[in-house]
Amino acid sequence: MSAIVLGGALAVPAVVAPTDSAAAAEACSETPRENPISEFTDYQEMLSELARIERVSSGKVQVTQAGRSNRGRLLQTARVGTGRKAILITSEIHGNEKTGTDAILRLLDFLGTSESRKAQSIRRELTIVAIPKMNPDGAELDRRGNDMTWQEVQARFPQLRGAPPAWNHITGQQQGDDYRTRPGFDVNRDYHPDLTYRPRPQDFPGTSAEPGWFITPESQTVRDVYLGLKQEFGKVDTYIDLHHQGACYTVPGTGRFVTLSLSGKFVADPGTPEGAQWARFRDVYDLKYNKQLNVAAYNALQGAANERPAFGNITLYPQDINLPGTGLGTFTLNGSGAVLFEVRGQTQTLGQRHREMLTRAVGIGLDGILSAVTSGQVRNLDPAVYDRIPLTDRGGAGADDDFLSGSAVPAVAGP
Repeated sequence: MSAIVLGGALAVPAVVAPTDSAAAAEACSETPRENPISEFTDYQEMLSELARIERVSSGKVQVTQAGRSNRGRLLQTARVGTGRKAILITSEIHGNEKTGTDAILRLLDFLGTSESRKAQSIRRELTIVAIPKMNPDGAELDRRGNDMTWQEVQARFPQLRGAPPAWNHITGQQQGDDYRTRPGFDVNRDYHPDLTYRPRPQDFPGTSAEPGWFITPESQTVRDVYLGLKQEFGKVDTYIDLHHQGACYTVPGTGRFVTLSLSGKFVADPGTPEGAQWARFRDVYDLKYNKQLNVAAYNALQGAANERPAFGNITLYPQDINLPGTGLGTFTLNGSGAVLFEVRGQTQTLGQRHREMLTRAVGIGLDGILSAVTSGQVRNLDPAVYDRIPLTDRGGAGADDDFLSGSAVPAVAGP
């Protein structure tokens, strides 16, 4: 399948791409540092771009306020399409992981303005709801966590007065950022598979292997959007979450840096003894569909590698994880197909280097998924291909990954 073309924005550039050997020779470091990030879309630019897309789409794209961040910034959704299958896409839950936001804006622009056969088919078969920047407070601070104190949580949930702080409340240093004067939460640990859950003091501080609590306004907003779609459509067909990982991981046996990793597995299978805690979800949990969705993205990127080899540097994210407190873990247990994108490098390691190529890679992967779901061919894809995607060669690199960073964070906060 070809990449989505937004006036050429996601087309593979007509320039000579770097060779794999050149990419492998590039100096790489996981040491956090200050890097330029001005080429990424900031909060105000995102609001302006969403307003522009809504205006020029002549009603095809509808932008709605879904909530507000802890510091009062708008959490907006953009909806396009009238189809019977609901797709939810979120990005920048970690504020230093930014390519997904730009990829979503390009996708919305394409679907809102193009009258191509592809765009018409997607709009006819799918209803896509995107939250392009779901942690704007963290994004403006260019850091992983949001900007929220434990005291603010207790003020909103009086039953938690006297409870210990959540394990994912960051009060020290992480990824080069100092949270001591402006603490915050890793919002991607604040979900719970029981979408009606209300915080209980006995559930704190918790651990990475346990559910979260919906105590941050950002996770509450995503949950509410998900529930609204579930009520409207009966189920959310697919949930896609766009993230970043370490900068120096390689494709096994090649020395080539990983462009992005994919995954469809985030929790222990509720049909197995290891996942017995979530046995009530076993009838809706569909790991096979997760794998097929990931294969759709993988195939699209491998096809694009014919024109730019870096698009073929795709690996599988670690599969031995059990993280029900993540959005992907929560929503896949609730019956949605789920895909994790882990793009190379956070802003503290790569800054805006390779921004265009990485953003295009996300767009190509999204196009592969949306095209396969639109046509129905996703159900014909061989899930065994997923199991053959090479696992990332992590090589002992000390990266603060999206999902894995924080899993060893002490119960009292800190890196």
